Amino acid sequence: MFARHLPQRLGAAILGSVVLVSLIAGCTTAETTPTPEATESGPRVPLAELALLENPRAFVGESTAILTSAAIAPITENPEQSLPVTVTSYDLDGHTPVTVDSTDRVLGLDLSGSIAATIFGLGLGDTLIGRDISTTFPGTEDLPVVTTGGHSINSEAILALRPTLVITDGTIGPIDVVLQLRDAGIPVVFVDTTPDFEGVGTLARQVSAAMGAPATGELLAASLKDSIDAKVQEIAAITPAAEGDKLRILFLYLRGTSGVYYLFGEESGADVLIQAVGGIDVAGEIGWTGMKPVTDEALVSANPDLIFVMTAGLASAGGVDGLLESNPAIGLTQAGQNRRFVDMADGEILSFGPRSADVLDALARAIYAPES
Repeated sequence: MFARHLPQRLGAAILGSVVLVSLIAGCTTAETTPTPEATESGPRVPLAELALLENPRAFVGESTAILTSAAIAPITENPEQSLPVTVTSYDLDGHTPVTVDSTDRVLGLDLSGSIAATIFGLGLGDTLIGRDISTTFPGTEDLPVVTTGGHSINSEAILALRPTLVITDGTIGPIDVVLQLRDAGIPVVFVDTTPDFEGVGTLARQVSAAMGAPATGELLAASLKDSIDAKVQEIAAITPAAEGDKLRILFLYLRGTSGVYYLFGEESGADVLIQAVGGIDVAGEIGWTGMKPVTDEALVSANPDLIFVMTAGLASAGGVDGLLESNPAIGLTQAGQNRRFVDMADGEILSFGPRSADVLDALARAIYAPES
């Protein structure tokens, strides 16, 4: 779901993930709330042909962004691999060479499920032997979960699976436990990516290198860049051009059962997502960086027209009604007054990876054509 900051910002990422792990621990809503079902009706109508809102800022009501399909189509069916391979692992204390002899039994672990999704995108999904709780796309349902209490690694569960390679990014931990896997003789590779669309290609290249399939990684990176660029252009063609007409959007992380409200600002990935769908990142306007507990003053000051939330998070707060009742400050914003919330599945909305273009498409439809 969230940012990957390695190596120069690994400390910040670890801090952020520790904060989120502590928030999510004991709150199983994300694991028990069903993901909105993807539609399977074939290619979608182009955005420009939808019943678009004449004034997106004036619309009243909530909507859900749903992928056409949650499945990940591999870039190739039979990727060529060359092993053993020695790659760079972007550890906290610098660059560490790691030799990978086998990819027969692989784990890709991070907060957003993006690493496992990338492995599937490379056509190497059959190498996965387990998953984190954010990896929920088709083809992974029967894989054993190796994280507990939200996003904490269960070392015993991992060791029992006898992995020949673990690929991670520092956003789940504790980090000492991850490094202990290396001490146990398991090759552990830390990737170095950023929570944006450029990071999608970087992730494809680094994961493919660790899997001994660099050429396939280049192919996937190029394909994803083309699809993301095309989707951003398609969205730009239907969004208001004038700055004063653009939607002011805020990303709010909720865990209502724990009374948790976090505002995601610049460098969190939410800012990139908001800009790509033609909105104004109001958290950035008020100088909000990263992910921090939100205050009533910050909410009122930001005064968004629309608020992005995760589906399970909104459910944990009792839906829109429960959220507005428990947090009156949200009700004072334009978004609160218009009940203008767009929710999307927790494992999808901030998953910068093979489904990025589809995520943008689903969000654009929920924002600009909610009644289509």
